[in-house]
Amino acid sequence: MNFLQIIFQKLAQQRDKPILYEIHGSELVATTCGQLLADICRVHHALGQAGLRPGDRCALLGPNSSRWVAFDLAIMAGGGIAVPLYSRQDPDELVQMMKDCAPRLLCCSEERWRQTFDSGWKEAPRILTYDQILETNPSSGLEDSELAKAIAPLPEVSRDDHPVTIIYTSGTSGEPKGVVLNVKNLNFMLERTTSRLEELMAKSESSGEHRVFHYLPFCFAASWMTLLSCLVRNNSLMISMDLNRLADEILIAAPHYFVNVPAVLERVRNGVSAQINKKGGIAKYLFERGQEAWFRDCMGRKRRGDDWWLVLARCLLFPKIKYRFGPNLRALICGSAPLAEETQQFFKMIGIPVLQVYGLTETTAICTMDKVDSFTPGRVGPAIPGIEMLLGINDEILVRGPNVFPGYWNRPRASAEMLREGWLHTGDQGEIDAAGNWRIIGRLKNLIITSGGHNISPEPIEQKLQVLLPEAEHVMVVGNGRKFISALITGQMNQKSAAMAVEKLNLQLPHYKQVRRFYLCPEPFSEMKGFLTVNRKLRRSAIEEHYREEIEALYLVASQPIDATGNTNRE
Repeated sequence: MNFLQIIFQKLAQQRDKPILYEIHGSELVATTCGQLLADICRVHHALGQAGLRPGDRCALLGPNSSRWVAFDLAIMAGGGIAVPLYSRQDPDELVQMMKDCAPRLLCCSEERWRQTFDSGWKEAPRILTYDQILETNPSSGLEDSELAKAIAPLPEVSRDDHPVTIIYTSGTSGEPKGVVLNVKNLNFMLERTTSRLEELMAKSESSGEHRVFHYLPFCFAASWMTLLSCLVRNNSLMISMDLNRLADEILIAAPHYFVNVPAVLERVRNGVSAQINKKGGIAKYLFERGQEAWFRDCMGRKRRGDDWWLVLARCLLFPKIKYRFGPNLRALICGSAPLAEETQQFFKMIGIPVLQVYGLTETTAICTMDKVDSFTPGRVGPAIPGIEMLLGINDEILVRGPNVFPGYWNRPRASAEMLREGWLHTGDQGEIDAAGNWRIIGRLKNLIITSGGHNISPEPIEQKLQVLLPEAEHVMVVGNGRKFISALITGQMNQKSAAMAVEKLNLQLPHYKQVRRFYLCPEPFSEMKGFLTVNRKLRRSAIEEHYREEIEALYLVASQPIDATGNTNRE
């Protein structure tokens, strides 16, 4: 059976079991397996009536919800190609993506999208809303056998090469590209992810069902894989409905696991430290001593008395911090970008292991994953069984396996550049240790080459500076073709604290990697200004262009020393 058949079989076997929970205020609103099956059936029928045929693209636009899940599964079951779009993305970018893939239908969560696209796009596809389909196609009361027949995936879906989705990349270096993933990609990857979840949950001391909390948009590959993995395993998935209430929702969901991106974990770590510092007193003193003892132990520099401080912190303070993530939390999973080693160690310190994964949309989201019982902070684990990985020119990571996509939608040249001699060229720089654990250094396209010929990956430097400067929201290193590197920093801080952090940073770095100048940007980088992608990665070229004059000013008098403001002493 392929992945869709497995999901439908699991849903049919336990029709009364809640499978999806939406968090509304302080309430958990459940959708049972049977209700989800009924919705899939209704959507499947309605899309067929609207003219969707095997191979047709069907765009799906809306925030995470049980309805989104029903539409996604119904599109694929009918042989259509689901094109999930980010509901917070700029409408012009959404139109650009839809013009590229030419969907026959656009299914969206709200009526406002119809008005947005109908008014600004003459060639817009037929637009259907969730309510329009689900409320005008009430459940027909089909018997189990009839329901199963109605939603059974068409024969086309059983072919390994049948495309099931087009997921658009974030567009960090230009126009987003549509990544085509097929049945073979999904069958392979879901077997691996569910196997690892089995391993993770088997080692848990929890009895009964394990809850997975989810806040990342389903339109991203790794997020979508989390959803499908839970459906394959029949795990309850708790869906966040308000990112502004994330801390409250976590307590309401009381999850055992959830998937994260580094930016959120960095923010949580900094928030915990800031609150304890604000509280002061014994809590602050114990936290500082316990944390210092922990990190010295991690570096093999334990001092006399460190064990005592760790025992006190583990008894009196760290459990209280951990409880803020809910009483059941066993582990976090993190991906999309490298997580700072210090942050991974921080969570381990308070009793929450963070397992890292590495992958691209083009590799069906995942290539590596930390082992449950042994992982190395700062690394992303070994290659998943069945996937080959090696280092190419300039330490570029190359990948080969059933998880590698067949190509980009309507972009043969870009596909040929990515797929060469049987290997996927990821564009990521990496290294591998003797145990087979990978570390991601940075992106080749972001590599800074100074006028002295030094090759510098900016990401590790940016990570280190953000650890030393918790107030910083974003750090971006610049200096390609220059004598030295500089940094753009956003966040609520003063020049003196930034200069002190830069000075500490430089003590850890060789001379050619030291940050000699910095500029404090008056506003944070945002999606609205085009400085961040939808998954909050830096759009470096856009940022450099916007701050072109400020960057030039940092290099006007390169011979002058840095002062306490991080700038040169110009008249």
